[in-house]
Amino acid sequence: MPEPKTHLLSKDDIHHIHETSLRILREIGIVIHHAEVLQRLADAGATVDLKKKRARFPEEMVIKGLDSAPKQYTLYGRNSDKVARLGQGAMNLISSPGQFSWFDPQTNERRRPCLADVRVSAKVGDALPNVTIVGALGVPDDIPEAIRDVIQSLELLKGTQKPSRCWPITRQSSRYVLEMYAAVAGGKQALRERPMVEIFLEPISPLALPETGLEVMLEYLEYGQPVCIGPMSMVTGTGPATIAGTLAQENAEILAGIVTVQTLMPGTPITYGGIPHIMDPRTSICSFGSPEQGLMAVAMSEIGHSYGFPVYINVNLTDAKTLDVQAGMEKMGSFILGASAGADLFGHAGILGADHGASLLWLVIDDEAMEYARRVVRGFDINEDTLAYSVIEEIGPTGMYLTHPHTLKYLRKELWAPRPPWTRDTYESWESKGKRNMADRALDRLNTILANHHPEPIEPKLELELNRIANIAERELVHT
Repeated sequence: MPEPKTHLLSKDDIHHIHETSLRILREIGIVIHHAEVLQRLADAGATVDLKKKRARFPEEMVIKGLDSAPKQYTLYGRNSDKVARLGQGAMNLISSPGQFSWFDPQTNERRRPCLADVRVSAKVGDALPNVTIVGALGVPDDIPEAIRDVIQSLELLKGTQKPSRCWPITRQSSRYVLEMYAAVAGGKQALRERPMVEIFLEPISPLALPETGLEVMLEYLEYGQPVCIGPMSMVTGTGPATIAGTLAQENAEILAGIVTVQTLMPGTPITYGGIPHIMDPRTSICSFGSPEQGLMAVAMSEIGHSYGFPVYINVNLTDAKTLDVQAGMEKMGSFILGASAGADLFGHAGILGADHGASLLWLVIDDEAMEYARRVVRGFDINEDTLAYSVIEEIGPTGMYLTHPHTLKYLRKELWAPRPPWTRDTYESWESKGKRNMADRALDRLNTILANHHPEPIEPKLELELNRIANIAERELVHT
């Protein structure tokens, strides 16, 4: 079966990057902003400078960490049939766990998100067929910061049957978040056996693991949840000016995270988050839509897969601030590259520009892009029946294939049927419908979802329990 496969690195290339990363960890090391974690690493064989908070890892310690980490797992939603399969050949799309600005889909005006936006994000994410993991999309400004992740998680668990995620705040708030997931799963042990949410540990480039991130991760490890490790090294900024150098550093940061996780809790499933970017040399800000973004996504997919891990990449992103030609070119350019490289998790859907805010309209567009990418990477079959010699012979010159049984057999399998946000009309038909663009038609689809989709309600007894946990979190974290 011909399948589009993008290969950028040779085995020697991957070997050289790996060896450079090992050398970075062995000779330069990584700063660990957490005394307990630093001591645990020292006990496990790392060379630690407690004063400088720096750990250096011998090669055998890195290899041990790589070997002990499971390479596949499944995240479960409130409905156990709604899953995200990592490391199992599936393509998974995650909507943003939370942006600090919100673009109103009807007016496109930017404002601060509120709790109502999180509720509608859960509803839309639940409805969109290609969104596998539903993110909170907005960080609600009308909720006290100390319990934002608790309330976001509450709304996600109520509003979608799929796996879900928001950005955790502190270890204390994460404890209540995980209590809610455990309540849905049927207890802490059940949550260990059927994980529902993974923690995202972001090393801070260059070469540091943050205290708050490690604190939160420790709580998630207590509940047996998987860990996605994803630094955002920026070429010329927080990474070297060469793509190869940034890849080697990014890989070293991920390997350091893997060693740390496996030292703290051996056997914890890992997703390899290869999400480097570039720093635009004119503006000194992170670029989401550069051509290098796609190249690095492919490279990181190949490096992560060389270790056997499921891979998360940042693709289908853009620096554009409106749904224009630039957005389309940048988003699909990196998406097709990343998808054809075989990545497992694609994010983050629903982002307008380079983290300029969240947009339900863009989330709908990203869901459509995922479906397009799925069709591209599926490829097509070549066999005696699909080569269709006997059909060609039967139809002969000047014939028509449309009504032949062979066409009916293969039509739906071979050809992707676009949904209403796309157009394949004649010019006259398109003109008669008001000369509307894809953004207009995507808004129609969004409004249809908002009007007609009703997520499966949570059981009343379970909802009461989740509300009870959230109320305790508010008393403990806000009012004390």
